Amino acid sequence: MKNRLKVLRAERGWSQQDLAERLGVSRQSVNAIETGKYDPSLPLAFRIADLFDLAIEAIFLREDAADI
Repeated sequence: MKNRLKVLRAERGWSQQDLAERLGVSRQSVNAIETGKYDPSLPLAFRIADLFDLAIEAIFLREDAADI
């Protein structure tokens, strides 16, 4: 799953640690999500969307979305 988390975080001038603290997760988790090594749980995806005041689908994109 692709995502825009790194771009959104950078637009706000937040470090990975800043974002991790806002979400209540580890910096390593933020890094893993940003690099696509880990897909967040649905509750965490909602927390991320709420934090950025965006819909989940504005942040996360399925790899095969172009095929749909």
